[in-house]
Amino acid sequence: MSNKICAFCHLPESRVIDSCQYGLVVRDGFPISPGHTLIIPKRHIASFFETTPDERNELLTLLDRAKENLITEFSPDGFNIGINDGLSAGQTIPHLHIHLIPRYLGDLTDPRGGVRWIIPEKAKYWP
Repeated sequence: MSNKICAFCHLPESRVIDSCQYGLVVRDGFPISPGHTLIIPKRHIASFFETTPDERNELLTLLDRAKENLITEFSPDGFNIGINDGLSAGQTIPHLHIHLIPRYLGDLTDPRGGVRWIIPEKAKYWP
């Protein structure tokens, strides 16, 4: 069931780079690195925890396929995988989407801590 005002429920077909019964893959409209990709369920749900087992399995299969595509197309050195689940977690579009963010050597001086930097004062835990 789509939401009439949801940007992810009304993506142009030209943006879709892969899909399956329950989900689709697009490049992020505001990428933070070359190849930044989103895996999105077709059903309008806000939270990862609302997915059915079949949806979850297919979304993770799309995540794997998107990773392989990024390796071929962009040759990243690593990845961050993230979901902003809820307003307090930074979710700005209330439709579940999984970020697959390619990382490249040198894109940050010190990338240690990765996703921990969402709360900068708690990110650096190493001596």
